[in-house]
Amino acid sequence: MAASSGNSIPAPEAIQVLVSSLADESPMVKQASMTSLKSLAPLNPLLVLDCCLTVSRGGRRRFGNIAGVFQVMSIAVSALEDSEVDTVYMDKLAKLATAEIISSKEIKADWQRAASSLLVAIGSHLPDLMMEELFLHMSAQNSALPAMVQILADFAISDALQFTPRLKGVLSRVLPILGNVRDQHRPIFAHAFKCWCQACWQYSVEFPLSSILDSDVTSFLNSAFELLLQNWATSRDLKVRTSAVEALGQLVGLVTRTLLKAALPKFVPTILELYKRDHNTAFLATCSLHNLLNASLLSEKGSTLLYFEDLTVVLSTLLPVVCSYTDIKQGTYFSVGLKTYNEVQHCFLTVGLVYPEQLFSFLVNKSKLKEDQMTFGALCVLKHLLPRLSEAWHNKRPALIEAITLLLDEQNLGVCKALAELIVVMASHCYLVGPSGELFVEYLVRHCAMSDQEIDELVTSKDSFSPTNLYYSFQQKRAEAKIGSVRPTELRAICEKGLLLVTITIPEMEHVLWPFMLKMIIPRLYTGAVATVCRCISDMCRHRAIHSERMIRECRTRVDIPRPEELFARLVVLLHNPLAREQLATQILTVLCYLASLFPKNISLFWQDEIPKLKAYVSDTEDLKQDLSYQETWDDMIINFLAETLDVVQDTDWVISLGNAFAKQYELYTSDDEHSALLHRCLGILLQKVDNRTYVRDKIDWMYKQSNITIPENRLGLAKAMGLVAASHLDTVLDKLKEILENIGESVFQRFLAFFSDKSKIIDSDDIHAALALMYGYAARYAPSTVIEARIDALVGTNMLSHLLIVRHPSAKQAVITAIDLLGLAVINAAESGISFPLKKRDILLDYILTLMCPHDEEGFSDLSVELLRTQALALSACTTLVSVDPKLTNEMRNIVMKATLGFFALPNEPADAVNPLIHNLITLLCAILLTSGEDGRSRAEQLLHILKQIDQYVSSPLDYQRKRGCLAVYEMLLKFRTLCVTGYCTLGCQGSCTHIKQVDRTSRFNVANLPSAFLLPSRDALYLGDRVIAYLPRCADTNSEVRKLAAQILDQFFDISLSLPRPVASNSSTPIESSYAALSSLEDVIAILRKDTSIDPSEVFNRVISSVCILLTKDELVATLQGCSVAICDKVKSSAEGGIQAVIEFVTRRGNELNETDISRTAQSLLSAAVHVTEKSLRHETFVAISSLAEHTSPGVVYNEVLTAAARDIVTKDILRMPGGWPMQDAFYVFSQHNELSSSFLEHLISTLSHTSVHKADIGKGDLSGDSVGGRAENEILQAAIVALTAFFRGGGKIGKRAVEHDYASVTAILTLHLGRCHSSSQHEQLRPLLIAFQAFCECVGDLEMGKILARDGEHNVDEKWINLIGDLAGSISIKRPKEVSAISVILSKYLNQPVRFQREAAAAALSEFVRHINEGSGSVLEPIVEALCRHVSDDSPMVRRLCLRGLVQIPPVHINTYTKEILGVILALLDDSDDSVQLTAVLCLLSILELAPNGVEHVLINLSVRLRNLQLSMDTKMRANAFAAFGALSQYGQPRDSFLEQVHAVLPRLVLHLLDDEYSVRQACRNTIKQVAPLMEIEDLISLLNTNRYVSDHRSDYQEFLRDLARLFIQHLASRVDTYMASIIQAFDAPWPAIQANAVYLSSSMLSLTDDQHILASYYHQVFGLLVSKGSRSTDAIVRATCSSALGMLLKSTNLISWRVDRLEHIDSGRSSIDSESSSRR
Repeated sequence: MAASSGNSIPAPEAIQVLVSSLADESPMVKQASMTSLKSLAPLNPLLVLDCCLTVSRGGRRRFGNIAGVFQVMSIAVSALEDSEVDTVYMDKLAKLATAEIISSKEIKADWQRAASSLLVAIGSHLPDLMMEELFLHMSAQNSALPAMVQILADFAISDALQFTPRLKGVLSRVLPILGNVRDQHRPIFAHAFKCWCQACWQYSVEFPLSSILDSDVTSFLNSAFELLLQNWATSRDLKVRTSAVEALGQLVGLVTRTLLKAALPKFVPTILELYKRDHNTAFLATCSLHNLLNASLLSEKGSTLLYFEDLTVVLSTLLPVVCSYTDIKQGTYFSVGLKTYNEVQHCFLTVGLVYPEQLFSFLVNKSKLKEDQMTFGALCVLKHLLPRLSEAWHNKRPALIEAITLLLDEQNLGVCKALAELIVVMASHCYLVGPSGELFVEYLVRHCAMSDQEIDELVTSKDSFSPTNLYYSFQQKRAEAKIGSVRPTELRAICEKGLLLVTITIPEMEHVLWPFMLKMIIPRLYTGAVATVCRCISDMCRHRAIHSERMIRECRTRVDIPRPEELFARLVVLLHNPLAREQLATQILTVLCYLASLFPKNISLFWQDEIPKLKAYVSDTEDLKQDLSYQETWDDMIINFLAETLDVVQDTDWVISLGNAFAKQYELYTSDDEHSALLHRCLGILLQKVDNRTYVRDKIDWMYKQSNITIPENRLGLAKAMGLVAASHLDTVLDKLKEILENIGESVFQRFLAFFSDKSKIIDSDDIHAALALMYGYAARYAPSTVIEARIDALVGTNMLSHLLIVRHPSAKQAVITAIDLLGLAVINAAESGISFPLKKRDILLDYILTLMCPHDEEGFSDLSVELLRTQALALSACTTLVSVDPKLTNEMRNIVMKATLGFFALPNEPADAVNPLIHNLITLLCAILLTSGEDGRSRAEQLLHILKQIDQYVSSPLDYQRKRGCLAVYEMLLKFRTLCVTGYCTLGCQGSCTHIKQVDRTSRFNVANLPSAFLLPSRDALYLGDRVIAYLPRCADTNSEVRKLAAQILDQFFDISLSLPRPVASNSSTPIESSYAALSSLEDVIAILRKDTSIDPSEVFNRVISSVCILLTKDELVATLQGCSVAICDKVKSSAEGGIQAVIEFVTRRGNELNETDISRTAQSLLSAAVHVTEKSLRHETFVAISSLAEHTSPGVVYNEVLTAAARDIVTKDILRMPGGWPMQDAFYVFSQHNELSSSFLEHLISTLSHTSVHKADIGKGDLSGDSVGGRAENEILQAAIVALTAFFRGGGKIGKRAVEHDYASVTAILTLHLGRCHSSSQHEQLRPLLIAFQAFCECVGDLEMGKILARDGEHNVDEKWINLIGDLAGSISIKRPKEVSAISVILSKYLNQPVRFQREAAAAALSEFVRHINEGSGSVLEPIVEALCRHVSDDSPMVRRLCLRGLVQIPPVHINTYTKEILGVILALLDDSDDSVQLTAVLCLLSILELAPNGVEHVLINLSVRLRNLQLSMDTKMRANAFAAFGALSQYGQPRDSFLEQVHAVLPRLVLHLLDDEYSVRQACRNTIKQVAPLMEIEDLISLLNTNRYVSDHRSDYQEFLRDLARLFIQHLASRVDTYMASIIQAFDAPWPAIQANAVYLSSSMLSLTDDQHILASYYHQVFGLLVSKGSRSTDAIVRATCSSALGMLLKSTNLISWRVDRLEHIDSGRSSIDSESSSRR
């Protein structure tokens, strides 16, 4: 066949096109051509080479991408078979490549690299030829010499086995010119020597190296070595020196040992000199040095060439290198630094294998130097070599231990880190034994002890760091650069891990660690390491199976080990911080369990039960942090644990010994006040258990002496300790306090300012006052109740506390307040124990507290410092305590306290941790005042209301947190008040619940005439429930869920109390008592729900609340609530204001019939007043809803009079259209229009008047609505009000609007529609504006928001035909909202289709085209005349009318569509050929719409429709093209007769496939959908599967091309008979106006030809397509087409259908080749 013959296919031309495309300006074309050529080169490498050779003759100056050509040529040459390799031809290519290389002095250009790759490829076949060609240009005068050498280096790397045997020839030519190489080229030559040597080493893996290293080669290498060493390695150019050293590093193993030995004195210093440079240079130098050491020391050819004395300089140089690269852990140098470090260690190992003892001595000596870098490096090398040279260094153990011992006091952090790591390695090799082992373990512990605070101070200061006697110092920047930056945290972590590793993994260390680790617990220096030490001890006890007897024996035999009491005392105090690092508390508790056998026998069982509880409490630190009082709780748990332990011991001597241990350990916490405070308490609880008074007195003296009362924590701990001692030794403690007072001075005032205790410095008087006050307070608090009264009276009676008021520091104030509070608590505790006595001068103490809580500068509450807030919180708590004790609080004092404290409700919310406790204490105080105030129920009720009214300002505050505080305070006080009034009454006058209370029966509770007046309960009226309810009810709708819950609870408490109180005799409540209790029960149910689920819908909760409240209110309370609603509606919180409105609506709805006209009028006025003052429009609207509700459920006339009066007044006196926030009365109209019951009576007159006016205006066409036609000014005002009211009514929407326009809806709609068209056509804008406003109101009336948007968007457009579209949109919306009116409106509008005015016809057609589709089933009589009218006017002169009529026909409802299918399809078929493009597009869109309805009769016009759609699919209009494709797909469901339509499918299928990747997304999507629709008709299962892949829907060309390949395969397999037709259609698309479609056609046709084996197809189209590809690939102006042609040519040439081209050659190349062959023969 012609297609299969090589002569019929212009393969050479195709390859030439591809090669030429390598220089295309488009990167996409370049890439496609390169890809194709790379895949074709192995198939016919000679042809590819011929074509490349053709374009490369002019060099890079003629061909823009010579680099790409050379890359293709290198691939082709590599693909040549041995039989295809022509020496002459290869020589020609080599000359071409070398010619390009030598044409420029550049070395690193991309085209030069490509040419080099070509020469390397030639060398893989003909190495001698390639080398000879290179040798021609290897003269000293040739500028291309470096490039030639670089090529030889590349060849050596790529093919070492062929290069190495030819090394002699290379060296013989390179060495003579090596001495004349310029400095800038020397790195290239040095790199080449390195590559050549590496090739030799690679060659030695397969063959013996001696086979090539004859005397000549060795001589050459020796010469090169000498030259590089003598000249190049000493060059001033760093790059030359570096490359020379790198090459020498590879040469050292190939030169003679004599030469190497002679070169060492110079080579070694040369290498070492490079270490002064950057990281990369140091790495290269280290690699060369490693090779040199291997060749000199470990060579098999003879003895070592270097003595250790010669190596000391080398090793001394390498040690700082270790320092420099140890800590490079991130950044660009991490990889290089790590490699350098490893190479250095390899160097040391190499030396160590030959000179182990000398190296050991060297390293030990270096470690003893005072140079940190040397010491650090020596330690790192020792750590590295110790495991590897352990046998050789076995006898060096004492020396190593001695050397390391001398370094234990080293200060440098880097040295410390290296030393710690070395100690761990030594431990793993059993170097740590005896005292020296303990010394090293202590070293690790010492560095584990660095606390976070100490580390922070170190990092901050960057100077020196001193935890007691140990100093850690940062090095200067230079030292850091050499050693590396070691952070203290890193050092600590290494020591901790090392200590644990030694403990757990090395069994031999047990004898060193136990019991020595116990010794590490006590010293203060090692406090920070206690957690790690305890963990190590626990692990030893757990894993080493240490028996109790052995533990006790070892501990007792060593006098240096702390006694168990000392350990216990130390560990108990260190338990203080549960959040300490490394889980300190848990580790201490664990180790106590393991060491329990060291203590008295009874302790073990007790600790087994108690310690797990303590560990559980501190196990979750995150949960622990959530508890603000966790530290206080934990300290109390520790004290209780200690107290119970002492109780269990029952050994007085052991307790005394433990007390002595506690006393001795004060020196461990001299600057640690928190631990000192706990130590005070521990000693205090111990002294409480001791009966020896002398011992107790000595210890409290010691305790006081050791305390630092200037620190609040220490002071408080001392005071609590004194209190604990006072529980058993009160007199002893008081004697001590008295002694302190007596030692201070003559007077109390002087004593507080003089020396305190026996300290040498004067302490601030505030601290003295604070300490004494706290000690007295806690002594009273913990002292036995039986003896405390006299002590308190004596203390208060001396007026000593009055002198404490001079304190100024917040902590001192807090201490004094706490002391007073403790005195009150002592009185309360005594009363609870049955020992009641009054606190004398209680009011004076209250005055003291109020004085202390105020700032000294009298700035009131402006000073919001945290300490002041805490002081005030403590003061409020103390006030509560004092208010709660006898005697009863006087009215005067009560008012003073309230005045001083209520202002705290206004405090800001932050700082929350200080403000929240203060507010809590304030509420508690108010409750205490309420409970202790008043003589009877009435006075308490008055006091309650008085407090509540003062809190109202916070309850209604705009600030969320203030409302929450106010509501919480109200609720808490109501709870307290309820305990007084509801639980019963006591004949003895007791407060709250008591044994004397008689429960009052519900039915008899209302008659209290027989009770004395002193015991009368308050009446219900005394609570003023109406005012209270309207104050708290809005809070039930608050935005804050907590406020809502509190408000509901407040109302519940109020009504619960009110139902328990007697009602006045004149009360005539209409609510049965059973209903009230049921409502109250419902309210309580709501509260229960709120407590369980705060996410419940707030509106539902509020509805239930107001429902219950409505029942619970009496008639008078209801009236008071309604008349006070203005304040609630104007609430500052929107949701609360809305809640107030909702409550009013609910009240008048359910109980409005109880109101008289006066009540109604005042309520309406209150609501209107609120509506005027409310600025929020939604709230105003809701207020008018409440007014309408009032009118509905009371007397509507009264409400109408109020509203209309206000509206008329506003029309006359105000500009209602420009009022800020809108006209309030208009909002009232909106509300009335939405109301079922009120709309008829209120809007009947307005609707009828405006309807008449509208008709009149429609008749006259023009006029001014405010002119003389309305009958004067008064009528004009009424008319304006009517228009506004009607507009508001329409915008109300819903059923009301429908009823209002029902009588004349069709006429108004038709007139408005036609007038809209006339106003636009005649540009009567003065009439258009009110018309649009009316229409907008109509839209709002019928509830069609979309129609309103249409009017707002396009109502005033008067350009082109937009107003016609507006009418159509409005008509569609009207049809949806008022379908029953469509018939009447359509009859009116149909008449206007015959009018001569075009705008009227278009307006009528626009409306009818929308109305027609909304005619319901059974309305055929209405539909028929409309359809006839539309059909008559499809040939109208106006294209708009034709389009609208057709659109109307298509929109006939589905139930009627079959009746008119024939007429509709006829119209569509005719208009598909319309001369107007817009009409054609409408016809296509209408066809799509009609086909979706599956009408009958489509089959008769199916073929005609298909043909016309095929014509439109080539339209340049994107929308037309997309919809034409989509319509064809829709026709597929009517594919009967199948065969005829299937022909249409096959005719259009190639076009569909090509447009799957159209430039327009809509076209792509339409084609995808259409193919899926027609695919089932083709009955190919594989096609369906292919359409479901991701490639089908992808917009990426690569995916699309893969899809085309798969589709072409299916066409060939299943539709072989159609391939001919498909190919013809696809080839036609080569001339499509869209470049993307051309590219698609190119790829699809090529895919089909590359896959088919049909000779007819190949003969018919292969040559044609191939020629087109060649032509378009070279001539097309579109890059996408050229790129696709390149890929397609590659695809065709790779196909198995065309293999003859693989032997083709270019004719002129062949002739040239023959001549070259003949010339070569003649020369031979």
